[in-house]
Amino acid sequence: MVEIRWTVQALDDVEAIACYIARDSSHYAQLFAVKAFDAVQRLQAFPESGRTVPEINQPDIREIILGNYRIIYRLTNNLVEILTVFHSARLLGIDFITSRST
Repeated sequence: MVEIRWTVQALDDVEAIACYIARDSSHYAQLFAVKAFDAVQRLQAFPESGRTVPEINQPDIREIILGNYRIIYRLTNNLVEILTVFHSARLLGIDFITSRST
């Protein structure tokens, strides 16, 4: 099993999305947050289950799809680092990932 670590950016993203959804329904906002954390938790046992991000095409940068949202993560030996969560209508720029290289 791998360790899962959320970046501040990713946590802020989930909060912002939930706040946006809450404008219409606090129930669905809470449901989205729970589903996001549940989806990521599955990576602990299956870290390679996400696909390679098409815009980046690097095997260590992967994503899982949750409804209309993309959860982007970096996979290293024993660590899954959740980088960002955003609407799937947007493309992820290479600048985002290169600015977060370790």
